[in-house]
Amino acid sequence: MSKPSESDEQGREPEAGAARPEQESGAAPASGSPHGRPQRFTAKRKLQAVQRLMGGESLEAVSRELGITVAQLSEWRDDALASAEAGLKAQARDRRDDEIARLKSKLGDVTMDNELLQEKIDRLEARKSPSRGRRSK
Repeated sequence: MSKPSESDEQGREPEAGAARPEQESGAAPASGSPHGRPQRFTAKRKLQAVQRLMGGESLEAVSRELGITVAQLSEWRDDALASAEAGLKAQARDRRDDEIARLKSKLGDVTMDNELLQEKIDRLEARKSPSRGRRSK
């Protein structure tokens, strides 16, 4: 019986005689992938690369070491900075926000009760109205 063949993330079979890197975490190797295949980077690895850029390493050196284009690395840096900016813009909730949320919920409950009561009144008045004009003797 033969061992089932193993394929990469794109479904391609490994080349004959090619050594398959063993990885416990499933992360791509630190350098460029073998045979020129595209590799996938986890968010953590992308962040580490961007942190290296922020630490002063050159864009070209980091991209060469990781086996990716300068454009791709620049895109990761821009995405990380945009996310950081959005995170800094977010305001922390305080007690007033919690009170506003509680009051809005209460207002919704009271409004619903009011609408239900109004419907009930309308039904009761509709039942009374045909006999209003007539008197029995």
